Amino acid sequence: MAIAVVRAETFYVPPPTQPRDLWAGTPAAELVWKWYETRMGRRVFPPEGTVDTSYFARINQNRWIADCVCGSAQVVSPTDQRYACVECGWGWCTLLFPSDPDAVEASLAALPPYLRNWWNDLDPKNPNAPVVGDPGAGAP
Repeated sequence: MAIAVVRAETFYVPPPTQPRDLWAGTPAAELVWKWYETRMGRRVFPPEGTVDTSYFARINQNRWIADCVCGSAQVVSPTDQRYACVECGWGWCTLLFPSDPDAVEASLAALPPYLRNWWNDLDPKNPNAPVVGDPGAGAP
């Protein structure tokens, strides 16, 4: 059986002492708030509004994640293309996923999970972004 790429729905689950379906029906982007609250032992509240910011989702060691400008990151899901940081509280942002996330996941399936990494070609933070033009073109 292949090891699936981790999404928010399978990462943020209730504690073992609670029913597995306790958070069923909670949108994927909101699961982190329930999980964080449980782990921190204090009430946290997701932001009420959206902000005009977008982030590229990426796969990091077999997990879909989004990085916040504050330096935090969390597991996300292509089923809910929103993100709000539980650390700094930055409002609901739009997540940019590839047009076919399942195909991206399938393209990594042959790799061991710790080597499964993927960046969107358009992400300015992509360390392996395609080079536009050939800097050596025209050289003798």
